[in-house]
Amino acid sequence: MKRFLPDKVPRRPPAARFRPPRPEAAVLAITSAALAAGGVFWLTGATGPADLCWGLGTVAAVGPAVAWVLAALRRGHAGVDLIAVLALAGTLAVGEYLAGALIALMLATGRTLESAAQRRASHDLRALLERVPRTARRRVGPEVVAVPLAEVAVGDLLVVGPGEVVPVDGLVVAGPAVLDESPLTGESRTVERGPDQPVRSGVVNAGGAFELRASATEQDSTYAGIVRLARQAGAESAPVVRLADRYAAWFLPLAVAAAGLAWLISGSAVRAVAVLVVATPCPLLLAAPVAVVSGLSRASRLGVVIRDGGALENLGRARTLLLDKTGTVTSGHPQVLDVTAAQGWDPAEVLRLAASLDQYSPHVLARALVRAARKRGLRLTVPVDVSETPGTGPSGVVSGRRTAVGRLDVRVDASAWTRSVDNRALLDGAAVAWLTVDDRPVGAVLLRDPLRHDAPRTVRRLRAAGIRRLVMLTGDRPEPARETAVVLGLDDVRAELTPADKVAAVRAERDHTVTVMVGDGVNDAPALAAADIGVAMGAHGSTASSEAADIVLTTDRVDRLADAVSIAVRARRLAVQSALGGMLLSLAAMTAAAFGLLPPAVGALLQEGIDVAVILNALRALRIDRSARPTLEPATEALIHHFAAEHDDLQDVLGAVRDAADRLSDGPGPEALSSVRTAHRLLTERLLPHEYAEEHQLYPALAPALGGPEATATMSRAHAEIERLAQRVATHLTLAGADGHLAPQQLDDLRACLYGLHTVLRLHFTQEEESYFSLAP
Repeated sequence: MKRFLPDKVPRRPPAARFRPPRPEAAVLAITSAALAAGGVFWLTGATGPADLCWGLGTVAAVGPAVAWVLAALRRGHAGVDLIAVLALAGTLAVGEYLAGALIALMLATGRTLESAAQRRASHDLRALLERVPRTARRRVGPEVVAVPLAEVAVGDLLVVGPGEVVPVDGLVVAGPAVLDESPLTGESRTVERGPDQPVRSGVVNAGGAFELRASATEQDSTYAGIVRLARQAGAESAPVVRLADRYAAWFLPLAVAAAGLAWLISGSAVRAVAVLVVATPCPLLLAAPVAVVSGLSRASRLGVVIRDGGALENLGRARTLLLDKTGTVTSGHPQVLDVTAAQGWDPAEVLRLAASLDQYSPHVLARALVRAARKRGLRLTVPVDVSETPGTGPSGVVSGRRTAVGRLDVRVDASAWTRSVDNRALLDGAAVAWLTVDDRPVGAVLLRDPLRHDAPRTVRRLRAAGIRRLVMLTGDRPEPARETAVVLGLDDVRAELTPADKVAAVRAERDHTVTVMVGDGVNDAPALAAADIGVAMGAHGSTASSEAADIVLTTDRVDRLADAVSIAVRARRLAVQSALGGMLLSLAAMTAAAFGLLPPAVGALLQEGIDVAVILNALRALRIDRSARPTLEPATEALIHHFAAEHDDLQDVLGAVRDAADRLSDGPGPEALSSVRTAHRLLTERLLPHEYAEEHQLYPALAPALGGPEATATMSRAHAEIERLAQRVATHLTLAGADGHLAPQQLDDLRACLYGLHTVLRLHFTQEEESYFSLAP
């Protein structure tokens, strides 16, 4: 069951922090000491004291073992410990104290390892309610007074300042309100709410201060409902049944029947005890804990925090995986997709002016513009006389000209160029930041939350690990959600879901198979709690999602999800393999003991040998799976980072190629020809040298890790196609001649060549980023 931490945990006095040793650790210490002391006495010939020590060690284990069996019976199943209890009692009854001490040691070791598996890598994550405001600012006449959130009543007039979390559900009174709704929807774009429009609690004010009329109390608001959903969904999660106990369901009656039959036929109780001794399922007691602890250790080294062994075991059995979109398979932050300029303007200058003005804006899109301009090495100008109207964007003077960045009503400025940009933004599912200079639109920056470079590889690895069904659950619009699902090759996509809808979808999938839910936002917390295994993107995700999750990815890489699944599958396979192999050996030993060929002490020692083999096999879960991710040399990683940075620098070249193709649609005039010449110059001076360097430096360095030069053959073919199309553009420029005019018969082919080159470059860059650049951390 998933539990939520209280809002504040009182500090305990030092005495209260003392914890007594765990029972299994105490039993392990006692049995180890008794076995060692008995061994020392036996070596000196003092068999009486040796038997006494071994007998005391056996007796010390009986009480805890009985308690563990009774606890299992109260849960409705008889665990493997029942055979151990019978064997302990039998050895005491027939005086086989050494065998009893060995069984006691193995029982305590298995219990200690299992307890370690449950504690491994679990830690105190942040409280679910950490981000909830404790107070609200209530307007009473001309004064604004801070009051406890619990005192807010329906109808109160509240003031929400910039950057503050909306405390309760309400209606905008004086605005507009510019809101970051990503904590609830997962969608990184801001939205604007006008007067009398509803606003949900938990969203963040991304604009100026606004007034809100409370329409619900704290407990009846959206965020409180999300918390309740997470608690209710978490309460449905059943406790995990130990892997060993599942196999014990048939091994237990078989062992008891074999011991009874041996006693009945031979009339010797010693034979029955010998059968029970070798039947003591130490492989079951040890295989699962050792494999699970090894898997937890391996996962933690990759930045995957798994709460307990039960979560790892469940993850190894999962066959359906549900994914959130924003922040999980996408970066969660908008990035510049393209820059387009009106006639007479250069795309690089458009981005420079827009970023210069946006330097002091707190808007999420403004930060994306500034980040893109700096990546491309553009020199930004300090703006003056800057003002910003929430919901419309900043305006000011840049380089002596009145400039504004933000919204534009395309219906008012219905030129062919603005309509074309607006239509492209709709098709690409992108937001548009319009640049106006002296009240005239001169450029537009298209922004979109891009797919993570490692997401496609992650999906392929998940399927290879045994995940049969992959579904996207998102609060985003259907169009971008479907596009993302198609690119990733998912089986289904469900868009515009509320947190309650996500919980319902998770429950429906759980009815068919073990289900994993992956998310990063507050809105994902209930769904994470409802799933068999909840996985949170914890690097930049919310406290609520991390608290509701069984597994937290502490690095900002979604491919760690595939690592976690692969490790869980491997650990579970080794646990099952070790348990079944050990049980088969135990069955052979039981047969020998039933015929009197193995006395109890010798059988216990034989069981020790089986246990060693089981442990060594289970420890293979610590090994690195080299097939999951190729191992790169440091020099190769450095090359990847270098060429990845060049991809960012070359985005303006791709924009210039697209812009030149667009200019040709307006006619073959001198301006169109000039844009083609500019694009060709950028291709020859910057892009083609980049492709040449990749071909002769990066690809040979990658070949050994990828299995040979054939692994990069398709990318090399793309390089050849890019060079061919660039040469075709050069031929068209030569045909244009010195008069500076393109012949009419050149237009169609040149335009197709430029559009084709732009498409090939976009695809080639994406393929390199997904297939090669995602390999480097």
